[in-house]
Amino acid sequence: MESRPKNFAYHFRYLQIDLSTGKNCQIDLDEQRLRHSIGGAGLGVELLLQTASAELDPFDSRASLFFVFSPLVGSALTTSAKFAVVSKSPLTGRINDSLAGSGFAIAGKRTGFDAIEIIGAAKQPSIIVVENDRVRIEACPDLWGLSIPDCDKSLRKHFDSRFRIASIGPAGENKVLFATISHDGRHAGRGGSGAVLGSKNIKAILVAGDQNVKWAKPESLNQFAKGLSKRSFGSATAKYRELGTAGNLLTFNRLQCLPTRNFRDNQIENAESLSPEMMAKDRKKVRSSCAACTIGCEHLYGIQKGSNGGTSKNVRMEYESLFALGPMCGINDPDVVLSAAQICDEAGIDTISAGATIAFAMDCAERNWISEKLNFGDGPTLLRLLTQISTRQGIGDHLANGSRQFANEIGGSAIDFAPQIKGLEIPGYDPRKLSTMALGFAVGSRGADHNKSSAYEIDFREDSSKNFSAKQISEAIFIEDKSAVMDSLIFCKFLRGVFDDFFTEVSEIYELVSGWKLSPKEIRQVGSKLIENKKLFNVRAGWMPIEDQLPQHFFHSSEKNVQAIFTKDELSSAIREYNILRGWTPVGFPKTFSGNRKENI
Repeated sequence: MESRPKNFAYHFRYLQIDLSTGKNCQIDLDEQRLRHSIGGAGLGVELLLQTASAELDPFDSRASLFFVFSPLVGSALTTSAKFAVVSKSPLTGRINDSLAGSGFAIAGKRTGFDAIEIIGAAKQPSIIVVENDRVRIEACPDLWGLSIPDCDKSLRKHFDSRFRIASIGPAGENKVLFATISHDGRHAGRGGSGAVLGSKNIKAILVAGDQNVKWAKPESLNQFAKGLSKRSFGSATAKYRELGTAGNLLTFNRLQCLPTRNFRDNQIENAESLSPEMMAKDRKKVRSSCAACTIGCEHLYGIQKGSNGGTSKNVRMEYESLFALGPMCGINDPDVVLSAAQICDEAGIDTISAGATIAFAMDCAERNWISEKLNFGDGPTLLRLLTQISTRQGIGDHLANGSRQFANEIGGSAIDFAPQIKGLEIPGYDPRKLSTMALGFAVGSRGADHNKSSAYEIDFREDSSKNFSAKQISEAIFIEDKSAVMDSLIFCKFLRGVFDDFFTEVSEIYELVSGWKLSPKEIRQVGSKLIENKKLFNVRAGWMPIEDQLPQHFFHSSEKNVQAIFTKDELSSAIREYNILRGWTPVGFPKTFSGNRKENI
């Protein structure tokens, strides 16, 4: 391995903060670890694996929560201002890595660390302040209970604009299992990292610093960045710029793969009312973007807060929020969906899990499995339930644990209808109509996760097979490896169609920022290793092969005669083939696992 000054792309250290003792320490990161994990999710999962977190309850004070930055943060590369939050998920009991983009990533890396680990628990509600090498833990009882916007507004009175804030809302304080960590109006959303932070009595973490990294080849890097920015304005990202991700709703409705009324149907009537064009027709619309992003996919729509005027609010509307708080609950009223998204944003709730869990409760009520009077299409009830979830009041105390745990409380066949895999609620793609996406959901280490797989790219192609061809399974693994590399760099997934030869170009980028040469093959191996590391974490946490499957309901006709284009046996065979191609045992244990499970054969 060639030697070089330790000042390119990385700080070569991470910060560990122990809330129980009030102490902190700096821990070195060696070149070997950084070269073969890159950063972001790759580095975060490696660091988490060296702790006992897999065997601990996610709310155990000894469990770790990592904020992890990447080698691209601070560069001119578009969409590179992102960070990963990595921990054991309280919702699933499995690995959780949530990614987000904002100025928090830039300020966090300027503290002089490649990651920040939080262990222990504060004795009272507190904030963490990291400024370069200085760490303070300050009590903040007056902030506990505040919404995320109110918390940030209060902190801004005491901290200047150099500091960037990541905070939790009432949902995180009340350990809602799908609570988010929020920053600049964006969220590390899925899996409940906000609840983990809340269990440690931390309301917010503030970061600032002046420790910038250098680049190995700055002039060439800037030239590459200019070209990548230019390409990011092309046709591959046009729909995101013009309509935002919400533009997917009408397409999925037309293709009959839009989850509706807890998957009873895959189309909703009057879907046009939820289209970006219609929402913008009667409302003020503002475009925005993450820090260091040229795409600008964010579209915010104005709503009125309060029944008698009130103050105008701009609400960010993404496809996943639109589907989960709209069609999934049988609702096509845009005002209700926007209001619901606002409640989630301010309380710090993952919109996918919230909407899907409420839709499941509505389904259970209509089947007379629970006594509450809930109905699909009831907007006021949706808004009430979201508030009850964030405060754990009434039925909200049960819904706050997600659809899997709620189904287990109900008993009987309810679990067959819970819209989840490994406890993580299914996002806005009906897997019954998208076979490769169904495979990606089933084997996903985080559960039903469209961002880690993106296998719908295959299903939407004209030459796609409805069944599980060997070619499609192999392509799904390729896309999964590619996504894992993007999560380690970290790049936005909307760039995936911009690269001509992804692994070759990433190899070039990595040499420009770090000075290290990794071949395209070695870059892909980083992605494969990350996926295997996640599986190793899950195995240590108790994973069993039975978890890699869709709910039983998805293999039966629904009330609207929505049938899967594959059988359970066909999916099981595809999962087996996937595991073998990964180099694992047929049932999914990595061969590097040395445990004594009978299934590890």
